[in-house]
Amino acid sequence: MATTYRTHGLVLTEHDFEVPVDHDRPDSSRITVFAREVADPDGLDKPYLLFLQGGPGFEAPRPTRHPSGPAWLDRALQDFRVLMLDQRGTGRSSPLDASATADELVHYRADAVVRDAELVRQVLDVDRWSVLGQSFGGFCVTRYLSSAPEGLREAFVTGGLPAFETPVDDVYAHTFELAIERSRRYYERYPEDRERVRALLAEPVPLASGDLLTPDRVRQLGLNLGMSDGAETLHYLLELPPDSPAFWHDADDPLDFARDPIYHLLQEACWADGGATRWAAQRVRPEAYEREPELLYGEHMLASVYDDYAALRPLRDAAQTLAEHEWPRLYDFDVLASNEVQAAAAIYSDDLYVPMRYSTDSARRIRRLRPWITNEYEHNGLRADGERILGRLIDLSRGRA
Repeated sequence: MATTYRTHGLVLTEHDFEVPVDHDRPDSSRITVFAREVADPDGLDKPYLLFLQGGPGFEAPRPTRHPSGPAWLDRALQDFRVLMLDQRGTGRSSPLDASATADELVHYRADAVVRDAELVRQVLDVDRWSVLGQSFGGFCVTRYLSSAPEGLREAFVTGGLPAFETPVDDVYAHTFELAIERSRRYYERYPEDRERVRALLAEPVPLASGDLLTPDRVRQLGLNLGMSDGAETLHYLLELPPDSPAFWHDADDPLDFARDPIYHLLQEACWADGGATRWAAQRVRPEAYEREPELLYGEHMLASVYDDYAALRPLRDAAQTLAEHEWPRLYDFDVLASNEVQAAAAIYSDDLYVPMRYSTDSARRIRRLRPWITNEYEHNGLRADGERILGRLIDLSRGRA
């Protein structure tokens, strides 16, 4: 059943799709995947663009007209009607709760997201559609090109071409280098914040939830620094008095770990093209953090989260099991080398989360993919200037640029 609404110049059609938890076992338990179709009133027959959100573990953006809605939506609606998928376990799709087990969570990576998307495409009776993936959504697009290219007309990726055949330890060692450099750059801009962070490290602050702002939680605030407005977001948090209700609230869970547990549970797993991760970030954390404890993390997930966040403690055993899980391969390099789908990717040279080093190498191994390497944007380029970025990717894919 689909429900349609008309609001502020958009036609919104809501769909619920039933899918198996394990696509290799059609008789396994069923979950719901939600998708919202967004169209201009005169664009109801335009071809589909499937949008795959970043994460893992975040739902699709909620559409409104620009400027309050996704910055890329107006450009997309010139050519498409957009299907925004709440990836399994997020948003209005069947939620995960604290009772989720590792046996269930292994089915929430990019491979399962793509199989959900293919089932949705078939139910909607779409021959081929275009797909846009941001960040982890780009990992999903790469998996799509590798495993089900027959469902794609064209593919666009922003800040999300994954590393190929690279040990996960190497990925995290490199992203730690980037996080250290970004931390030092931040303290050059806001030198007084170095002492503020040191003070927070010395004496954990009680937060609104009753949790403590432990040293690792302080360092995880650096995750903001990969966004164009991230330094300011962090500074405006740190300038609050640490004994104020405003700080207790704003510092409680600004990264939404408790709201969106899949993000932490499967962050390392989304890089694993085979093998186990075994808390890679925790194992390769540089000694620089001992010498300069105020250095901040990037997208580095440590086991301490399951002690530091009361809301996540019930998931501690599942997280440990996932860290030891031997993940299957995600990409077929022979298929990617012979790819026939027109594709384009925005690669950000200063990306803190999906390093350019890996994305440019991967781009060379995907036939018919045209990369756009730029230092104009941070990882959130699609949110910051989506109309220009999506427009350029469409032009690159279609040979107009």
